[in-house]
Amino acid sequence: MLAQSPIRPDQAAISAVDLGLEERTIDIVLANDAHGAFVWGVLDRLLDETNCRVNGVTASGFAAMEAAVFAYGLSVGGRRGARTALANFWRRISHASVFADDRASLLRSILEQSIDLKQIRDEECPVKLGVLAVNARTDAVKIFTGDQLSIDAIVAAATIPFLSPPVEIEGDAYWGEGDVFQSPRLVSAEGRHRLIVVGKPSVFTTPCPDRSTAAGHCLTKCAPVHTIFDSRHRAGAPLLLRPWTDWGELTDMRDRGRQRAAAWLAADPLHADESPVAACERRYI
Repeated sequence: MLAQSPIRPDQAAISAVDLGLEERTIDIVLANDAHGAFVWGVLDRLLDETNCRVNGVTASGFAAMEAAVFAYGLSVGGRRGARTALANFWRRISHASVFADDRASLLRSILEQSIDLKQIRDEECPVKLGVLAVNARTDAVKIFTGDQLSIDAIVAAATIPFLSPPVEIEGDAYWGEGDVFQSPRLVSAEGRHRLIVVGKPSVFTTPCPDRSTAAGHCLTKCAPVHTIFDSRHRAGAPLLLRPWTDWGELTDMRDRGRQRAAAWLAADPLHADESPVAACERRYI
């Protein structure tokens, strides 16, 4: 769990209400091609925004592990707890990788040290988490959320197909690389904005198929959708096969994620009131 003493909710950062700021609620989607340390930086920067509340996170690939750590940290220690949990998780990744050859066992061990699943599955958890995995036999994408969330499901989402054996869950075999836009639905329908963190800017360029207010099949439910991508995703691509690496490399990627998130926030994207039609247009940075 958290290496430091758990932080009580009353010790968390000052809330937006206390500062007289209007709180903005967002859902986050973490795509499987976003490098893990870049995702860490984006999440770390968002934690600085006291008037920005994360309601739900849908994650695929290695980011599923980060999403679980993020949700756990928020549940036990607020913003400070989430930041500490993420930093401790990445230190474990960086240190333990040099001692283990079995990637799946390593990921499972680190995850078990980093989270308490009961905290994430609890109805009082401030973040609704969903992780995507692919059925190794049928290629169908499944989203695990609520009572279906398990260590197995999170590890499966982070398992690279064909390089590691799939993870068995209730008689079926699953591994990662799930496309977030093939999922049945996003975790939350309450967030007024969707933020997608992705590796390449061209992945989500198709507009909403039906821009009417009655569109029931619109995955984003006609909420404003924003995208943050890593302008140097090609430089980080080889690391997808080894998300653990030198600590300096990891923190450089984290800082790049923080910078991209800061640039997105500087545009004040969460304060734009939009019609349902305009909400279907997607923004990129």
